[in-house]
Amino acid sequence: MFTGIVEELGRVAQLETVEDSARLTVEAPTVTQDVSLGDSVSVNGCCLTVAAVHRNTFTADLMAETLTRTTLGSQAPGDPVNLERALRATDRLGGHIVQGHVDATAEVLGRHHGEHWDLLRIGLPQEIARYVAVKGSVTLDGVSLTVVDVDDANEARHDAAPDVSPTLGAGASLSVGLIPETLRRTTLGTRRPGERVNLEVDVMAKYAERLLGARLSEEERQAC
Repeated sequence: MFTGIVEELGRVAQLETVEDSARLTVEAPTVTQDVSLGDSVSVNGCCLTVAAVHRNTFTADLMAETLTRTTLGSQAPGDPVNLERALRATDRLGGHIVQGHVDATAEVLGRHHGEHWDLLRIGLPQEIARYVAVKGSVTLDGVSLTVVDVDDANEARHDAAPDVSPTLGAGASLSVGLIPETLRRTTLGTRRPGERVNLEVDVMAKYAERLLGARLSEEERQAC
């Protein structure tokens, strides 16, 4: 479990691909001061298990599911990555509850530069659009952020079919504000339109949907 508060901007040292899996080695002087074999570390929002530690680097295995659902398989040596060690029970919850279970990758659609902050617009995949709400929480590349607005996309995107109906998720997007600290200490400071980020929605929204769905199903059975 994590909070989405990035501790360190690490660097990819090596990505070794083996058939349908890979081994990722990250240079992280701060994180490796207090990490052991079997510990969990969030790397760009993806929860990984430490398989080896050597001086100021740690190595983790990436399974096929991780390579399919996240951007980690496209990392190259020298790339910066957002790092956070697992939450301890006595820590402050500075962000929100983050599992490190990436729901989807999303495209950066646009970036507006303010005098002291940036506004980032991110494409919202249809299958998870319903879990995002204005002023709610979302995790992008492991960074806990507050949703500024959600665009339900009444206009289809340029790459969508002409007959796509204007429903939530059909080219939907969200925007988040990035303060100077986020711009300086995370990879979001350099993300450009066309690049992809790892997106995790608030797990509370998914639990709420599951519970409400079960309740409605029970009411329907009782009505029969």
